[in-house]
Amino acid sequence: MADASTSQGRSPSERLRVLAVASGGGHWLQLLRVTEGLQDHDLAFATVDPSYAHDVPGCRLHVISDATRWNRLLLLKLLFEVAWIVLRERPRVVISTGAAPGLLALFCGRLAGARTIWVDSIANVEEMSLSGRQARRFAHLWLSQWPEVAAAAGARFEGSVL
Repeated sequence: MADASTSQGRSPSERLRVLAVASGGGHWLQLLRVTEGLQDHDLAFATVDPSYAHDVPGCRLHVISDATRWNRLLLLKLLFEVAWIVLRERPRVVISTGAAPGLLALFCGRLAGARTIWVDSIANVEEMSLSGRQARRFAHLWLSQWPEVAAAAGARFEGSVL
């Protein structure tokens, strides 16, 4: 990742504040691929593993709880963490590749007036993920990485990132 604190071909007024959010593993790797074309914007990331900071040098990284729908208390804590990050970062765009942290980020981002983008994981080859199906309500742009899944769900297909 390029240093987000420098203007790389864009004037400061043209740079968008982008918050990119994903849980760990494959979701994180896909998020990195999606954000490769956004280096000249003001990028901040939120994820569950502090060791991922080495993947995004020069960008702000917020570490959040790793919660799933199976732990309601931790999920509530995650909601407050994500809401605080959205309030602090004031992004114009929130993008996620999943799962629960990304869904909550889209929800909070939409409430804050940000444009929201959901890219469902490439691992979901037969149907949209549960988080992806829920994200439809909050995403301005709702994408699947499989043309068949996109067609069946009513999402857009613009290619895959892996």
